[in-house]
Amino acid sequence: MEIDRVLRPGGYWVLSGPPIGWKISYKAWERERQDIENEQIALEDLARRLFWKKIAERGPIAVWRKPGNHVHCTQKLKIGKSPKFCDSSNPDSGWYHEMEPCITPLLGVKDIHETFGGILDKWPKRLYAPPPRIKTQIVAGISVEDFDEDNQLWKKKVWHYSIFLKSLPQGKYRNILDMNAGLGSFAAALSKFPVWVMNVVPYDVKNQTLGIIYERGLIGTYMDWCEAFSTYPRTYDMIHAHGVFSMYMHKCDIVDILIEMHRILRPKGAVIISDHVDVIMKLKDIVKRLRWNGQVFHSEKGPFHSEKILLIGNYDTQV
Repeated sequence: MEIDRVLRPGGYWVLSGPPIGWKISYKAWERERQDIENEQIALEDLARRLFWKKIAERGPIAVWRKPGNHVHCTQKLKIGKSPKFCDSSNPDSGWYHEMEPCITPLLGVKDIHETFGGILDKWPKRLYAPPPRIKTQIVAGISVEDFDEDNQLWKKKVWHYSIFLKSLPQGKYRNILDMNAGLGSFAAALSKFPVWVMNVVPYDVKNQTLGIIYERGLIGTYMDWCEAFSTYPRTYDMIHAHGVFSMYMHKCDIVDILIEMHRILRPKGAVIISDHVDVIMKLKDIVKRLRWNGQVFHSEKGPFHSEKILLIGNYDTQV
């Protein structure tokens, strides 16, 4: 049911391995024939009760497809053959949210052939096409015009970053973390470079934009930066933090956040922090005490704007 919750309407679930292909492989798996057969029967039954359609099975691989909506499913729910629909007021809630034995409903469509949430454009057009969550105003306060302006803003910012971080367009920084991803426009602006970006949306921001990020064809997660990030040391070649420290200044010790960034940054990696000048100067002092190499630059808005940039570990910078 958790797979059903996170899978897009009309999306596919591919299962490779037990119990699929049990007729050929049950001896190699050292399993009893009847036990492994019963596992597949139970799996097939649950998939039907989730209204998934089996598309194919060949060898050790089987593919199911989630329905585009639940218009045709309400009658089956009435006779009790399927799990009930979830009644959560916020189906997008995903931070410390307990799993529930229910189906996230895909209702509110007018036609059985309509896809709940709207059809997505194919990649790469999908990256810059206004996401359905914005067009249908599921995320309040963000218009299509806001989305387009955000994309243009981050194209300018990335171009500005590449002026003093010369290796950014060249693929030196392959694994990148964006600590406050917003609409994912920083990652979109980097799509022309040989990089991939993990987009993080702080769990308590006003507009929960993680759904927008995924609708753009990007990847991301929720996070509370007062806690440790769930990854191993030296994961990322570059970390980008736009407005993060202003956001967390009064929530926890910003030194702890910097130390966590140090933990997950690769040797000779780079950190770009953009924030208010007062925050930047405070961070520069802390960075110096942590024995990091940091330089302050003007943002793309010029020398008279309050937004400044702190570049840490800047091994290839040019002022």
